[in-house]
Amino acid sequence: MSEQADVKMEGGSPQAQPAPPANGSSNAPVESDAGERASKRLKMEDSAPSQAAPAFEKTAPGEAQDNVNPAKGENEDANPHSKPDHVDGRTKGIAPIKKEYLIDLTNREDEPSTQTNDDDVAEGRGSTEQTDSQRDSRDSRKGGKKDRKKNKGQNTERSFGKFDDAIRLCNSRAFYPEFSPRECRFAERCKLCHDLRKYLDEGRRDDVETLGGKCPVFEQHGYCPSGWKCRFVKSHMKEVEHEDGRKELILVNNSAADGKDVGPKDEESEEQRPAISNIVSMDKKIDLNRKRTDFTRSDQYIKWLNQEARLSEEFQNRRKAQADEGIEDLRARYVDPPFKPSEKRRLYFGVETPTLAPLTTQGNLPFRRLCVELGAQLTYAEMAMGMPLVQGTKSDWTLLKVHDSELTAPKFNPGSVPVFDDYDHKVDIKFGAQISGSNYWVVTKAADVLNRYCPHLRLIDLNCGCPIDMVFKSGGGSALLENQGKLERMIRGMNATSGEVPITAKIRTGIRNNRPTATQLIGRLAFGSREHRERLGAPGCAALTLHGRSREQRYTKKADWGYIGECAALIKTYNAEKAALTDTIAEPDASTLPNAKDGRMYFLGNGDCYSHTEYFENIEKARVDTVMIGRGALIKPWLFEEIEKGQYLDKSSSERLTYIEKFARYGLEAWGSDELGIGFTRRFLLEWLSFTHRYVPIGLLEHLPPSLNDRPPAYKGRDELETLMASNNYKDWIKISEMFLGPVHPTFKFQPKHKSNSYEAEG
Repeated sequence: MSEQADVKMEGGSPQAQPAPPANGSSNAPVESDAGERASKRLKMEDSAPSQAAPAFEKTAPGEAQDNVNPAKGENEDANPHSKPDHVDGRTKGIAPIKKEYLIDLTNREDEPSTQTNDDDVAEGRGSTEQTDSQRDSRDSRKGGKKDRKKNKGQNTERSFGKFDDAIRLCNSRAFYPEFSPRECRFAERCKLCHDLRKYLDEGRRDDVETLGGKCPVFEQHGYCPSGWKCRFVKSHMKEVEHEDGRKELILVNNSAADGKDVGPKDEESEEQRPAISNIVSMDKKIDLNRKRTDFTRSDQYIKWLNQEARLSEEFQNRRKAQADEGIEDLRARYVDPPFKPSEKRRLYFGVETPTLAPLTTQGNLPFRRLCVELGAQLTYAEMAMGMPLVQGTKSDWTLLKVHDSELTAPKFNPGSVPVFDDYDHKVDIKFGAQISGSNYWVVTKAADVLNRYCPHLRLIDLNCGCPIDMVFKSGGGSALLENQGKLERMIRGMNATSGEVPITAKIRTGIRNNRPTATQLIGRLAFGSREHRERLGAPGCAALTLHGRSREQRYTKKADWGYIGECAALIKTYNAEKAALTDTIAEPDASTLPNAKDGRMYFLGNGDCYSHTEYFENIEKARVDTVMIGRGALIKPWLFEEIEKGQYLDKSSSERLTYIEKFARYGLEAWGSDELGIGFTRRFLLEWLSFTHRYVPIGLLEHLPPSLNDRPPAYKGRDELETLMASNNYKDWIKISEMFLGPVHPTFKFQPKHKSNSYEAEG
């Protein structure tokens, strides 16, 4: 770090050596030659950018940034260090790493990497690497739609193998003493193993020796819900000799000694995980799937919504004819919902509540738990699809699980923004849900069942910004930005069925780069359309989050915080505009406004926040209530800690490794410590490492603040572990995972979203 940079640092100096990983992981495979490892990094390749925009804006965030001056043509010298574009000597798109850490690749014969980071995966389902025109052209060459791949949905092109035991143990034996198992309901027809000793000797891999060979779940909670399937089972089992000489294997349960006695007693309790809530029973999911759930309240409101178009047309015709007679009978057809927006639970967003964005795949429970521990004040579940929720799909309901740490109250500074005098901060929580849908009846029913089956929800957010083709072409996500009538109906329907849970929305600036539509949409969500305002009032959107990019931009340009500021100013004029509408037909019913002081709607900004300086600058200049952070938290989750302390934190490699260990421990608690749980934990850990390797330590930078979209040239770290953690080679990510999760399963596969090659274990 340059001497001119006034930075407060923690966590070690450039010469500091990493501490050995905790719990027996000191024998991790770390190469001794840091320079040789770092030389495998991405080579900065030259390519000509489009003439339409600067190179750093047209390049995908994960690609090497071009340095060709578009005004001078493609033949201009494109040496990334020859033409600095920043006034402080920096080159756009390249991290300003100190010279002593750079590696000269001039004479290297290593084959250059073809890595392309697709940051759409951070906040959307799947990736989209081609434009619609390119995709249509490809389809026409192949003979049209008939030749398209049949695989649809999320990650259908990616396979992670089948990581399970060689011999599967029946659940009637998996959680009980050897001599007193539960009766198997399939009896002799059961094809699973019922011999416990055979399973332990032949049916599973040996116990994992990492983490000290001790089950982290048992250490934390006094029992292990994975039972005999646990890969650390030797740490919580014993053999007891009875009076008749027989020796019995039993599981240790220390929770009973503490008065908890939380061991499994039936099939329902076997799904429970310690310190995790919002677990929906299988009976409720089956009822949803077989259409046995009572949706009477939702159906009544949906029936009314289906008549809304005809009523609105009739209403407007009477208004145009200036015929007041008969208008009241139209109003009488509307039945007030059980909870109006003004009666819902009160929210609070402030400068002291930095928010973790809803992230698909990466926003899993262990990662959210780690971020909360590091200072995140508000979190969102991964985006769940509305239709699968209504159909009782297990995978989507799993996304709604919440850890106890997210049920704590966020920070609260009463003087920062206006709130109700009787706002009860103690009952507030940090966790909210986000759903996506393309039909108002789907999200209306989804909000209904979320309110009934998930008791711990701060809010329900409607995704109106997802850019991925699968969602967009179905009419959901960012497609709603140009179908504002449908979006308004969706917000109204969700408010009618969500009980006391407030409804919020997350949007982008628009669909096209040159046609932002957020300002018009904000007015509609704040007041409702003019034709509905008198009769129905406002939709009641309690908070709005704006991602400062269009759908077309994806992540290829910097977020437009200037436009976010314009929209925030529009929100600030809300009360003034509402006062101007007083005693006019345009004034919305106060009971339909959000449950905040003067019916105000909170406004959050989102995009490219990567340091505490950017966080506070965005709040001060854009005048948003708080900032939602996505990719910045994925690359360095201690960003929330930096915001809390108001300083840069130079985390050493050993500190960063402890965060990876915590993620592994939290993953085993959430998904289980059996073979399947370890496989899930490893998979999601590798997904996270595909982002964390992009972090450049503060102590290696010449200039601050760091930029989220800067990509580092080849460099070596201050120690071997730091070099290993900076590697963009997925095989090194595998090695890091083995430090805490043991050797990979023989059938485990991993294909990074950011790379064209893949890993497959040799079994």
